[in-house]
Amino acid sequence: MNEKVVEILLVEDNPTDVELTLRAFKKNNITNSVHVSKDGQDALDFIFAHGKYADRAINFTPKVILLDLQLPKVSGMEVLRRIKSDERTKLVPVVVLSSSKEEQDLIESYKLGVNSYITKPIDFENFSKAVSTVGYYWTLFNQPPL
Repeated sequence: MNEKVVEILLVEDNPTDVELTLRAFKKNNITNSVHVSKDGQDALDFIFAHGKYADRAINFTPKVILLDLQLPKVSGMEVLRRIKSDERTKLVPVVVLSSSKEEQDLIESYKLGVNSYITKPIDFENFSKAVSTVGYYWTLFNQPPL
């Protein structure tokens, strides 16, 4: 099987935010392979190699998962819970990138094991800076366990 390694999994249902994120990566020369899941169920299927991703090897985990909390089908919080409770995926860094400023979302995310929580900036320049900083850090500078 010819396996395409995905380095960044973007879990985002808003097409505008997906486009802005991908544009920010391109603008900042972050050329890592990105897979976009538009709902929580698709993200779980991708991560755990189920459904249409059943032929994907689960041991090829992304370097980082950028996760929105407000998702259709399965919430971002549930996606985070499942990732961090499974031995195969619990060490994969997850960064919540959400428009939610709710204190409860922040607290619950950290209780579940999120590695970082970033509130999406409203304007493109700040959004681009935030996304590119996250991309650089987790794909270039972070040293994951082997």
